[in-house]
Amino acid sequence: MKKITAIKVLDNYRVWLRFNDGVDGEVDFSQKPRTGVYAVWANYEDFRKARIGDCGELLWDSQLDFCPDSLWLQVTGQKPEALLEPKPQLARGWEAARTDQPVGRIEPLI
Repeated sequence: MKKITAIKVLDNYRVWLRFNDGVDGEVDFSQKPRTGVYAVWANYEDFRKARIGDCGELLWDSQLDFCPDSLWLQVTGQKPEALLEPKPQLARGWEAARTDQPVGRIEPLI
């Protein structure tokens, strides 16, 4: 999971973010409405109160938060699959140890 490590509020409802993997960039919130869940942004000074939450999310006064993974995807232009951890590769010679293979009978050593 990505976490936001630094934030700078810019002009025109934009924020600059840095993530725990070193990626940084801007997110533009200017097209979001100023009603409903976004009513907290009706006053631009309230938008400027953005902060980083305890879990690395982008947060406004505990009323509105954005998942750092979704913001990272927006900054990087990546697809959600980029957030999946790669499956571990089996070491050479261990192919038969996979759990989907039938297990033979084990004989006692005595």
